[in-house]
Amino acid sequence: MARENLIADPYNLVVVGVGGQGGILNTRIIGRMLTKKGMRVTVGDVFGGNQRGGAVVSHLRISRHGSWSPQIPNGAGHVVLGIEPAEALRVLATVGNPQIKLLVNTRAVHPSKVIAGEQSYPTTEEIRNHCVSLSGESWVLDASSEAMKLGRAIYANMIMIGALAGIDVLPLDRNVFEETLSENMPPERVEINLKAYDLGNALIDRR
Repeated sequence: MARENLIADPYNLVVVGVGGQGGILNTRIIGRMLTKKGMRVTVGDVFGGNQRGGAVVSHLRISRHGSWSPQIPNGAGHVVLGIEPAEALRVLATVGNPQIKLLVNTRAVHPSKVIAGEQSYPTTEEIRNHCVSLSGESWVLDASSEAMKLGRAIYANMIMIGALAGIDVLPLDRNVFEETLSENMPPERVEINLKAYDLGNALIDRR
């Protein structure tokens, strides 16, 4: 059963990735799920959503009692959900602190300067080490490979929602996820996204 209380109020979540990974959709779904649980969710700072490959960062401030500024103060994050690993590490430079929890998909999306050989990109092992050293607790997950088992890499975003539910820091559960999807998707799409959510939960269980 998902937790019903908040560890902190407001609880500060950052969803980060790059354009084309479904980060904005993730933010909307998580926000609607929490609203159905009686939470007030303030969302702010979404960048680059219209540009494939551009950084997309969403701040969610979650409360039972009121609305908050959409900008999470520096050093005040509770969880970072990173669909793209380098962008997740970049966000930690502002909202990070020694207690923050970090969920990161390992699949990199290389920017043009990396592709052109003008910049380097950290290895998976370097990413894993940075996640451990820069957070209180971290889960480094190959969500994109799991998504390909369902036929498309884009399902990594839903796998990451399942993983977020699996670490049990917010009142997120499968029934509310299904209800939220059903309001906006045909049944066949709901079914495949439920499978992605379950894969994300299973990645946490296997850790």
